[in-house]
Amino acid sequence: MKWSEIAIHTTHAATEAVANIFHEAGASGVIIEDSNEPNLPRENVFGEIFELDKKKFPSEGVIVKAYLPVNSFLIETMKDIEQSIAELPRYGLDVGLNKIKTSEVDEEDWATAWKQYYHPVKISGRFTIVPTWEDYTPVESDELIVELDPGMAFGTGTHPTTVMCMQALEKYVQKGNTVVDVGTGSGVLSIGAAMLGAKSVYALDLDEVAVVAAKENIRLNKVDATVHVAQGNLLESIDFEPNIIIANILADVIMSFSQDAADLLPADGLFIVSGIIEEKRDEVKADLTEKGFEIIESVLMEDWVALIAKKKGV
Repeated sequence: MKWSEIAIHTTHAATEAVANIFHEAGASGVIIEDSNEPNLPRENVFGEIFELDKKKFPSEGVIVKAYLPVNSFLIETMKDIEQSIAELPRYGLDVGLNKIKTSEVDEEDWATAWKQYYHPVKISGRFTIVPTWEDYTPVESDELIVELDPGMAFGTGTHPTTVMCMQALEKYVQKGNTVVDVGTGSGVLSIGAAMLGAKSVYALDLDEVAVVAAKENIRLNKVDATVHVAQGNLLESIDFEPNIIIANILADVIMSFSQDAADLLPADGLFIVSGIIEEKRDEVKADLTEKGFEIIESVLMEDWVALIAKKKGV
């Protein structure tokens, strides 16, 4: 299937209006290339290896892109888009250059176009996430390289919730541990645990697509002898005592199976949870405390929270 990429060069003030016009025309989403983006201040906490290439952004204003299927209605749709944008000045919006460019994109190309924005990133003291299509040479002798192909449906391993989980694993996993990764997604946390010396890692996800993606990434990182991937709903399939349970999922889901985690873990076993918005932190803390956990660490990163909880002794 072929798609038409429609790019409109406009102003910052008109960006939302142009995006809305695209949505009304049938686009399911938009891409915004902002001339200000390369110059925005960034907190370089984890030593990111790359910088944004200014050549890939407009020198002024904003380029708003959308994709529409190439069909018999496209010409008429384009006329409607142009007319709607031409009317914006009547509502006090400066549309700027208002240059419109179109080009055809094959579905396969569109599905992989996002890869140009994904580069190697050092996310902790030892871990660096490297996309499979990038060449990367380790900077430090003890650096752990996780090669990842997240696909369209999963994260790149650099979201704050994942970063906090990887940092927690690096701090708490001991050689010979058994780890359960609930909601594994791309499998990055399971891979990290295996690289840190865990004896066995069980990666679980309810989504069949996630199971396939995780298996591929685990094989790619040569830890498939250690990591066992299975489709499963939370901890329902676990009938043994792990040292660590880690879950990077929503707060309400965490609280829905926290009792199961408490029942499975031994005294001093760890329950590492993330994916918690800051507003939910106290609620999750209270739930874990009620279930017999002691909160030994709470980490905040970009409005997301990770909690490390230790099961109290009987």
